[in-house]
Amino acid sequence: MNIFSKLKEGLRKTKENISSKINLVINQFTKIDEELLEELEETLIMADIGTETSEKICRCLRKEIKNQGLKTPHEVKSALKKIIFQILDSDNTLNVNTIPSIILIVGVNGVGKTTTIGKLAHNFRRENKKVLIAAADTFRAAAIDQLEIWAKRVNCDIIKRQEGSDPASVVFDAIEASKARKSDIIICDTAGRLHNKSNLMSELGKIGRIIGRELPNANKEILLVLDGVTGQNALTQAIEFKKILDITGIIITKLDGSAKGGIVLSIKDNLNIPIKYVGLGEAADDLEPFDAQSFTDALFDDEGV
Repeated sequence: MNIFSKLKEGLRKTKENISSKINLVINQFTKIDEELLEELEETLIMADIGTETSEKICRCLRKEIKNQGLKTPHEVKSALKKIIFQILDSDNTLNVNTIPSIILIVGVNGVGKTTTIGKLAHNFRRENKKVLIAAADTFRAAAIDQLEIWAKRVNCDIIKRQEGSDPASVVFDAIEASKARKSDIIICDTAGRLHNKSNLMSELGKIGRIIGRELPNANKEILLVLDGVTGQNALTQAIEFKKILDITGIIITKLDGSAKGGIVLSIKDNLNIPIKYVGLGEAADDLEPFDAQSFTDALFDDEGV
């Protein structure tokens, strides 16, 4: 299944919530007027795109209608698709060109961090890269056990310590092991205790200092994992994490089970952080690099729903 087909299937519920409702609005009108635009804005807000982003989209839409001299509601839909693509479009490639490169995975518990790390490792293994996982969420024994299962499944190394160990020491051990084993990529899990920001900041700060000291020239990505099912709560989490970390990219999980995929637009527009991956299922190869054009095309594809 190619990326477009996979996205189209994975975004089925979101498409029903956004594109199908946009079609309903547009089909009620024979001309472009303020009532049409107001109904479109309300539809976007109700589709988890959020008030601010929906208002921005409709402001852009009004300018496009005026500048392009659009006459029919169908032309409005094409303009809307173009605006949504422009909001989502950015460079989503991972900066992992050094050996080793290091990826920190952050996010609250329950968003699918552990599974995402396993899938990410699987993606790198398919590229014949040597991957080492650092199980630095030492506050949850289940996280360590899950990562160990994934490491065996995708045939990569894992560095772990017992529950309650210092997370930074796990990262240090992982860096030392990566040098000895000549790993291409180090993927570090972290604890997701956003409710205790001072502890989280202290912990991540310590990890950052160790990485800076031990791998000063390594490419580093800090990827925030968000649960697509939670809608606007995901945006709230992203705003909080951005306050304490230099997030380089976002991974949105569980989009295949959500009608709230509009949150992708809201997050990208509000934070201007690239969406790097989307999760579209449970299988190891269901973490897909985000592509704005494919996402927009799948959302507005008119063959069925």
